[in-house]
Amino acid sequence: MPGPTKFLRRLALTAAAAAGLSLFAAPAASAVPSVPSAIDHPVRTTGCQRPSPVPAGTTTLRTLTSGGLLREYTVHVPARYRPSRPYPLVLSFHGHKRTSKYQEELSGFSAYDAISVYPQGLPGTDGESAWTGAPYSAAADDVLFTSDLLNTLQRELCVDSRRIYATGKSNGGGFVGVLACRMPGRIAAFAPVAGAFYPQGGDCHPSRPAPILDFHGTADATIPYAGNPAKGLPALPDWLAAWADRNGCFPHPIQYSPKTDVTVQRWLGCSLQHYRVEGAGHVWPSTAPNNDSATPTVIDATPVIWKFLLAHRLR
Repeated sequence: MPGPTKFLRRLALTAAAAAGLSLFAAPAASAVPSVPSAIDHPVRTTGCQRPSPVPAGTTTLRTLTSGGLLREYTVHVPARYRPSRPYPLVLSFHGHKRTSKYQEELSGFSAYDAISVYPQGLPGTDGESAWTGAPYSAAADDVLFTSDLLNTLQRELCVDSRRIYATGKSNGGGFVGVLACRMPGRIAAFAPVAGAFYPQGGDCHPSRPAPILDFHGTADATIPYAGNPAKGLPALPDWLAAWADRNGCFPHPIQYSPKTDVTVQRWLGCSLQHYRVEGAGHVWPSTAPNNDSATPTVIDATPVIWKFLLAHRLR
C-alpha cells in the first residue's frame, strides 16, 4: 500500500481528472484586448423611425471617433427624407489633397434620392489629406473608419443596409479598390474614378465577388492608363484582368462604344465594367466644366455610376 503522501497525491489527481482539471495547468493568461476590425457583412439598421440628427436637404459636418482618432465627414439627406423609408447610401471619397466639400461638388450625389456621405481623409506623410492604400497616407485604419462610419449612420438614419455603395476619385478611387477587397460583404458595389491603385493597398482576397464599375481617361498624366512601374501602379487592363479573375468572370470582355471617344468593356459571368474615355485627363468625367477641369468630356460619370450602383444590392 502506498504511503500517505503518495496516496493523497493520487487521490487529488483522481479528483482533478474527474472534474476535468489539471494540477499542472498554467495559470490563466490575462485577457488581451481585441483589436477592432472592420465589419464585412450586413449590419441591421436601427435608425429608422427616428428623427434625422441632421437637417434634411442640407449638407452637415459631423464627427466620430475611430481607432482613437477624431474623424470628420459630411452627410446630406434628401430634402424630403422620411425616417420610415430605407434609403440607399453612397460613400464618395475625395482625392489626395482634397476635401469632402470638394468631393460633394465634384461627384454631385447630393442631388440624388439617397443618403450621400463624404468622408474626410487625414493628413498623410506630406501633410495633405489622403486615404489608406497610398504611399503617402497617414498611419490610420481608414477601412475601420469606414466601418465605424457606417455603424454610426445606420444607428442615426434609415439606411437600406443592402444598398450601401462606395465611389471615389484618384486616391479616393484607389481606396474604393481597397474597400472592394476588404468590405464587399457590407458594401454592395464600387465605382472608382481615375483610381490610384498602389501596391500599398495590400493583398486582395474579397469575401465575395465585388461588383465594380471603373472610369479612367487615356490621357491621365497623374495615374497613367498604362500604369507607372516606378510607383507600382498597374496598367488599367492588368488591374481589370485581376478583378475579372477574382470575380469569376469570363476572361475577355465584350466591348462597345455608346458615343464617340468612349469605349465600354463588360465582362460576362460577373458584374465588372470599365469606361475608357479617350483623351480625358485626371478628371471626374463631366459634360460641363467642374472642379477638376474647365474642359468638358463627352460623358457624365455620375449618372452612369448611380445607375450601376442601384442595380446591385446585397443578398
